[in-house]
Amino acid sequence: MKATHGRVVSLHYTLTDDLGVQLDSSREREPFAYLHGYGNIIPGLENALEGCEVGFNSAIHVTPADGYGDYNPQAVFEAPRDQFPPDENIQVGMRVQGESAQGIVNFTVVGVNDQVVVLDANHPMAGKNLHFAVDVLEVRDATAQELAHGHVHAHGHDH
Repeated sequence: MKATHGRVVSLHYTLTDDLGVQLDSSREREPFAYLHGYGNIIPGLENALEGCEVGFNSAIHVTPADGYGDYNPQAVFEAPRDQFPPDENIQVGMRVQGESAQGIVNFTVVGVNDQVVVLDANHPMAGKNLHFAVDVLEVRDATAQELAHGHVHAHGHDH
């Protein structure tokens, strides 16, 4: 069975950057499963897995354009410190959330002082080349409910 639109693909992966630094891996956890063709993973990885079968293993390189996008320096801005709870210990590297017209937005704190908190709205992997080592473990037909919901339901999960 091939990874095509509407199939569930389960795999193990290790993700590294250009220097070989490991950024993430599923190998010490449950395999990662996604619904192919539904945009649940970055486009460059999904496109590389199109048509693969169980046993497929490969090194897949994804550029920023096909991953999390280019880094946008205009997405870094200052927010007044008084917009945060006074007792919250804001530190560089923290992830915080805010609301916008488009819904919840995630930010990384890149600077902080008594007056402002400097926030970065870029994805933490924006602007990075991504290197995946993947092993496809299973390809199966999605259930009707998974197709209707647009994502995988692991371990009988229902909602």
